[in-house]
Amino acid sequence: MRNRYNYTLQLNWLGNENSGHHREDRFYEISIDGKATLKGSADKPFFGDPTLYNPEDLLLSALSACHMMSYLYVCRKEGIKIASYQDNAKGVLKVNEQGIGRFKSVVLKPQVVLVDSSQSDKASKLHAEAGKLCFIANSVNFDISYDIETV
Repeated sequence: MRNRYNYTLQLNWLGNENSGHHREDRFYEISIDGKATLKGSADKPFFGDPTLYNPEDLLLSALSACHMMSYLYVCRKEGIKIASYQDNAKGVLKVNEQGIGRFKSVVLKPQVVLVDSSQSDKASKLHAEAGKLCFIANSVNFDISYDIETV
């Protein structure tokens, strides 16, 4: 391995500090030096607060953002300028009868607008290279597919 990078955070369970109800025992905060505190909870089906970020949201967000960063990198290397980039990612989580769950698949749906639309074919093909470079995609054990729109 050429380089090694370390990432740290502090997670604090907020417990029942609000009212002691069952839903409040799912609250947590994530603190990372120099960054805003992220408040989270479990997802609603798992007795959490649906208005807060849950671990499933964060995993899907990490995949989507990492793919975008990798894609912007490969486009820059190839001289392709991006006017806008949007992703409408979707993940499928399956939970069995014992309550054991795992993501089965994620579909990233990047919609890319190029400065020069004549580079559309080449730009679309670069998603495959970006997928190979994405650190998060390389770290998960489920299928990731792409539904690409490039104009």
